[in-house]
Amino acid sequence: MVKKKSISAPYYNIGQLRVDYWNSLKKESAELTKSAKGSAKEKVQIEKVLEILDDLNSVECYFAFPGMPRLKLLKEALERFEYTALANKVASTTRQLVSDSYRGHPDFLEDDEESMTEVEDRERENGVRKNYFEVLFVEDMSNDDERALRHKITELRDPNDPFAYGVVVQRSFQDALIALLFNYNIQAVVIRYAPPYLSKGINDLIKPYIQNVLKADRSNEAESDLGPILATLIKQFRPELDLYYVTDTSLRDLKESTITGFKRIFYRREDLQELHLMIIRGINERFETPFFTALKEYSQKPTGVFHAMPISRGNSVFKSRWIKDFGDFYGRNMFLAETSATTGGLDSLLQPTGPIKRAQEMARDAYGSMHTFFVTNGTSTANKIVMQALVEPGDVVMIDRDCHKSHHYGLVLAGAFPVYLDSYPIEEYSIYGAVPLEHIKSKLLQLKEAGRLDKVKMLLLTNCTFDGIVYNVERVMQEVLAIKPDMIFLWDEAWFAFAGFTYTYKQRTGMYVAKKLHDKYKSESYKKEYQKYINDLGDGEVSKLPDPEKVRIRVYATQSTHKTLSSFRQGSMIHIWDEDFRRKSESTFLEAYMTHTSTSPNYQMLASLDAGRRQVQFEGFELVEKSIELAMVLRAKINDIPQLSKYFDVLTVKDFIPNEFRHTGLAEYYDKKDGWNRMEDAWEKDEFVLDPTKITLNVGRSGVDGDTFKNKYLMDKFNIQINKTSRNTVLFMTNIGTTRGSVSYLTNALLKIADELDKECKALNKRESEIQQRRIKSLTLDVPPLPDFSYFHHSFQAVPGIPGGNLRAAYFLAYNEDNYEYIPLVECLPALNKGRTLVASSFVIPYPPGFPVLVPGQVVSKEIIQFLNALDVKEIHGYRADLGLRVFKENVLNRHKITTSMGAGMRKKSNN
Repeated sequence: MVKKKSISAPYYNIGQLRVDYWNSLKKESAELTKSAKGSAKEKVQIEKVLEILDDLNSVECYFAFPGMPRLKLLKEALERFEYTALANKVASTTRQLVSDSYRGHPDFLEDDEESMTEVEDRERENGVRKNYFEVLFVEDMSNDDERALRHKITELRDPNDPFAYGVVVQRSFQDALIALLFNYNIQAVVIRYAPPYLSKGINDLIKPYIQNVLKADRSNEAESDLGPILATLIKQFRPELDLYYVTDTSLRDLKESTITGFKRIFYRREDLQELHLMIIRGINERFETPFFTALKEYSQKPTGVFHAMPISRGNSVFKSRWIKDFGDFYGRNMFLAETSATTGGLDSLLQPTGPIKRAQEMARDAYGSMHTFFVTNGTSTANKIVMQALVEPGDVVMIDRDCHKSHHYGLVLAGAFPVYLDSYPIEEYSIYGAVPLEHIKSKLLQLKEAGRLDKVKMLLLTNCTFDGIVYNVERVMQEVLAIKPDMIFLWDEAWFAFAGFTYTYKQRTGMYVAKKLHDKYKSESYKKEYQKYINDLGDGEVSKLPDPEKVRIRVYATQSTHKTLSSFRQGSMIHIWDEDFRRKSESTFLEAYMTHTSTSPNYQMLASLDAGRRQVQFEGFELVEKSIELAMVLRAKINDIPQLSKYFDVLTVKDFIPNEFRHTGLAEYYDKKDGWNRMEDAWEKDEFVLDPTKITLNVGRSGVDGDTFKNKYLMDKFNIQINKTSRNTVLFMTNIGTTRGSVSYLTNALLKIADELDKECKALNKRESEIQQRRIKSLTLDVPPLPDFSYFHHSFQAVPGIPGGNLRAAYFLAYNEDNYEYIPLVECLPALNKGRTLVASSFVIPYPPGFPVLVPGQVVSKEIIQFLNALDVKEIHGYRADLGLRVFKENVLNRHKITTSMGAGMRKKSNN
């Protein structure tokens, strides 16, 4: 396959370009004020200012602020030679744009002559501070019609409205989509009649940033259908937006998809007031936070507490002489909202009928699931709930070996037989990648050949991984369903909750793909495609397309909301897109949910999940895009500063993902020469991609291992918290709470560390320098091989010679201390060389990498022992350095083998 060169651009996104151009305009307009009238310098500066204004025209047409009206005013000032006024207005506009202050004072946009200070004074006096958003009107209207529209909407505004909005008008299908990608402020779209398809304003300046729009080609569609088609695409790109349609077509002639695709349809030019009121109402509906609001209202009620929780209302705290500082630290509202009550306007998490039920339904709509459940004790518990709900004892679960430990313990609780899948190793950095699709399919086909396909219940994969490797979810699901059409998928999206709120990422999430495939497989066009594909399939070839008559879409995703979105610690969600949920899984799911969910859930956590949902529906797109941008900025800074690149490398796509999994050829997101490589194509097609918000820094050339770098340098000296480490790397991540200031602080800290490393190196004598070089060689070249999962001992194999192990049996066999013994690590290799088979009796989990290298019942290989010997980490769960590795005694294995064989024979006889 020929790999085409990625499209590159000098800026990561249009936001960077826009701010840079306004800053350039600020600089050049200030220079213009210093130019003598009639001088050559004046002429040059005028040309520079005009050139920037012309470029900004192609960007600002998609925004209400500063927008085209502001650019028009600036050009008029330039034409009148009012250079000082021009410079002042540009400086003011740039400041408001960079600081986002205009969004906090929307009235400022209505009166260009009124200063920001005057607006702030008036708002303070009236006690009003409104949330600002923008409404996109899509219609091929004249300039006069646009001015009339803006005037009418201004007249309709009520000072008591809780929100204020600006108007953005786009006259074509393509321009509407571009505005939605560029403009975070848009919260509602009004499509009036049938807009023409082609934009007249696309130029080379913005073309690199609109690849998704250019790929969504609908130029062959009838113009009368473009309005509803636009709505369908908006639901893909920005599903949170409210959509309204103004049409001349009678209700009888409208397609069903058109009727259901809009929040409301207006006929001809109905009273604009109804549209205005509907827009405000739609925003109000999303703004609701059912449980958070109920909790606030409850906290303000006078209440007599004759129930549990002395801390409720703060009575046991604020009256105390000894812990009042505890109350002062958290504030009175926290304690007013602490209660055991499930009535009085509140609700029960275990059987919700009121505000919690409504909050979960709103979260369902926000995350694109069929059902969503709040979890208040972390995704570890969410994982166990899903496992216990769907898997019976004896079922086979295909699972990536390096997943979170909660899944392994969930397998023990459920009594399922795991088939462990190996990720490809990234040995240079002591990191595991992800599981190749061909490996998953080969294991699945092996089980099919052995007659065990009916026992395979679930495929469990981590998406994205700790280090940011993301699966091609659609391809995995499609090709697995082609082999087993009723496979249940559990996507552990603990680190990926944010991904559903920007289109590039969303394509690789469980919920989005579940709906997409469900709709695809039910369509007549797919049924025809499948039949043709099967007819053309060669003998012996394995189908890569599922049978539409057999396939069932059953997808579950567990998300640590608190990890990447706004929620208190341990706030998590389970999202479900299972077309058989009501028929097959609802009762067992609710039983599992009851089993693992506390009867005293934390109300503050539930309220934070509710409020966090509101946030992502209004500003998730913006915040996620900005967190990606900041990650890219950090990557570029470290690469571009020679003092940093002397000791550190930011690992990029090619470092994490081998060539055979990068079909588009994208190797890195940024380089000094070409700038930013666009990632849209790779995220659509490649088997694996790298989430740029997970920033792995290789510190091996510093001679400092990852754990020491984290503790001695980052934490002790700069109070910088990081995610994880490996032997020679540390992992940073950006999220929606990351600021430009924190990125600058980290960059500055790394520069100071590099300077300190310079001083330490210069102070070394010859012998110390040799030791330092050996340390660097150890960290960069002498890396320990990463072991694969070996195999289950035959005593614990579900079926001899077939993938799948009885993890539960091995786990509980170790409850009797007479069944195991400890062998010091240094004695393990000699024992193996003498022919002894060592079988782990416990989970052994080194941190890092943070997942089991041994599970109960697994045979200990030489590679695993060598890996454990080479590890220089201090924390290994399940291993005691003073005693050694815990393994089953040999006589116990022989005895258990006989028992297992007898049990298998009895089961076989019973089945016959």
